[in-house]
Amino acid sequence: MPPSSTISSKGQITVPIEVRRLLGVRAGDRLLFESDSNGVHIRPVRNDKESAFAKYAGIGNPGIPSGKKAINRWLREVRGHND
Repeated sequence: MPPSSTISSKGQITVPIEVRRLLGVRAGDRLLFESDSNGVHIRPVRNDKESAFAKYAGIGNPGIPSGKKAINRWLREVRGHND
């Protein structure tokens, strides 16, 4: 039997775990409901402007500048290679 859900009195549904996994969504993510001549389609809303990992930038490396050149420069300094 395919996954199903019941609409609450507030118009809310619980998205079955199989569907959440297929869509790659979790708590707090947004879903978009689109309709066309074939029916209603559900898809996750993705913020294409920002990487999914952008909020983690800089975590774990305080004092190390971002960017490939800066990281390589920092590594040379740590290893004692002063160019």
